[in-house]
Amino acid sequence: MATYQWLKLVFYWPLMKVDVQNLVRECATCQRNKTENVHYPGLLQPLPIPDLAWSQITMDFIEGLPMSEHKNVILVVVDRLTKYAHFLALAHPFTPSDVVKIFLDSVYKLHGLPSLIISDRDRIFTSNVWQDLFKSLGVTLRLSTTYHPQTDGQTERVNQCLENYLRCMTSMAPRKWYSWLPMAEYWYNSSYHTSLNMTPFQAVYGMPPPHITESQLPRTITEEVRQVLQQRQQATEVIKENLSKAQARMKRYADLNRSERSFLEGDMVYLKVQPYRHTSLGLHNSLKLHSRYYGPFRIVQRVGNLAYRLLLPEHCNLHPVFHVSRLKKHIGNKVIPAPGLPLVDDEGNVKTEPVAVLARRVVPRNNEHVAQWLVQWANLPEEAATWEDYKFICSVFPSFNP
Repeated sequence: MATYQWLKLVFYWPLMKVDVQNLVRECATCQRNKTENVHYPGLLQPLPIPDLAWSQITMDFIEGLPMSEHKNVILVVVDRLTKYAHFLALAHPFTPSDVVKIFLDSVYKLHGLPSLIISDRDRIFTSNVWQDLFKSLGVTLRLSTTYHPQTDGQTERVNQCLENYLRCMTSMAPRKWYSWLPMAEYWYNSSYHTSLNMTPFQAVYGMPPPHITESQLPRTITEEVRQVLQQRQQATEVIKENLSKAQARMKRYADLNRSERSFLEGDMVYLKVQPYRHTSLGLHNSLKLHSRYYGPFRIVQRVGNLAYRLLLPEHCNLHPVFHVSRLKKHIGNKVIPAPGLPLVDDEGNVKTEPVAVLARRVVPRNNEHVAQWLVQWANLPEEAATWEDYKFICSVFPSFNP
């Protein structure tokens, strides 16, 4: 231990090493700023497998896409049982009502209402419109714990697949991605899924996906309806069994690199939050020197197996339930007042908006000339100003008039 090695050159007292170790362990500054060298806290907790197709779905947005046919966002909707997915294009700025409409037009008309929707804490999914509508329809909404998107790891993985596909198909012309979206959806749904041991297409329709070049010969269906339903039920049981095996296998391997961690009500813990960021901003130099943990805060309730509710300051607008991986136990009996939590939104980004334009420029991009502003952000210092596309600022902050 470095501190002890330095001190023993000058001082000595009985049990000196133990005293120094306790001093370092209980140091509030060290606990807030030093990285934990431990396995990822919290063992894997797979969600229960649903009994019916499209009874439980997950949702997420893919942001930051170039404008294509007046669209720059993709809403990804995935069925938890069959892994079948729909990719729906949107354009900023969009409202909860816009997302509800595209969901009804593209998902509800095909599969009906689910009993459960799992999503992150995007402003759309936490809005009163979204919450009130689906709760009135009897749909349970399950939101991820703050800073823990792994709750909806399924959609995150589908997002990666879709982004990889579009990157391969449009790398030379990225603004053409919208025209590839239907093919991307068919490609994903007709691709073999290791957890299912079949394709999502086959899991939904009970037959392999037809090849584009396959000739469709007329066929006479002579099987009785009862046999069809029986085969369908058998196929569903096979899917559930395959998913159970896949979940057990993933949990076994994931837990090799995880550590079990738990707390008691009343424990004081530090909270790990994300440094400020903005969807279109690059990293700032000062992020490296930000405190890694805030607090300590008192645990008031255990929520499920891996989440805890904290007693946060009244002015803090963070959802108070956090995954165990975001928490670290406070060592020692002394509680030193800490700097307050940063003003952040539900996604962990500093709550900010443009307040001034410091400069203007035009830059070439894809054979076009793009107007940009050097934007100063609220709650951030002037040196944190960033160059942003003029069209982006106008679309996301329509009331901003410098």
